[in-house]
Amino acid sequence: MGSRQPSGNENRTYCSNARKKILAIRIPAVSGNPNFKKSVQDISAIIAGCKNWNRSSQEALYRQFFGYAMAICLRYANNKEEAIEILNDGFLKIFHHIDSYDTSRPFKSWLSKIMANTAIDHLRSRKKIVFTEDITQVYELGMPDEYAISKLTCEEILQLVQHLPPAYRTVFNLYVLEGFQHQEISNMLGISEGTSKSNLFKAKRILKEKIEAITSMNISGPGSIGAAQPS
Repeated sequence: MGSRQPSGNENRTYCSNARKKILAIRIPAVSGNPNFKKSVQDISAIIAGCKNWNRSSQEALYRQFFGYAMAICLRYANNKEEAIEILNDGFLKIFHHIDSYDTSRPFKSWLSKIMANTAIDHLRSRKKIVFTEDITQVYELGMPDEYAISKLTCEEILQLVQHLPPAYRTVFNLYVLEGFQHQEISNMLGISEGTSKSNLFKAKRILKEKIEAITSMNISGPGSIGAAQPS
């Protein structure tokens, strides 16, 4: 199966949502390309074909949901190559377990959970996730200036998330962008709820500091994000 970049609409959707919600609480999952519409009948037929291991149906599913899935994987990966590896592993899991998909529920929700779990497994297998200590109290950091966020490009926002330490990035994605609660995250990652809250707090602190530093220094050139590490 070939690969392509997420479409302009998919990137703009992610960017728009991230600008508004990057440090907010309980953000809904990012949607796919709003201009790419398929009827329920077409999707149902593709899924039915995948259940029968029909190659053309698998390719159709891969093409149709590539951009949506890639946007998820990029949030967990360090770079595009790692994201593609996660994405392809995720689609293999989808094809192997598609019989377990509940057709009464949105397919994207099922797909996004598989992609997130695949990303977690990928990071674990490479021993990239090291969680910080449990904490009993988390303080609210407050939001960065909306004008500061609006000055960032989509690529810069994605880089900010990608440059978080893997453990912080994983919890941040699961809670803020995927919409999971701390109890769910603790079960998914095998950590306590306090540890989940601790990693989310530290991820938000790093993002807030970097957003404020970038805008105050008027940095906008490629590669500037992630260069300076927080103290």
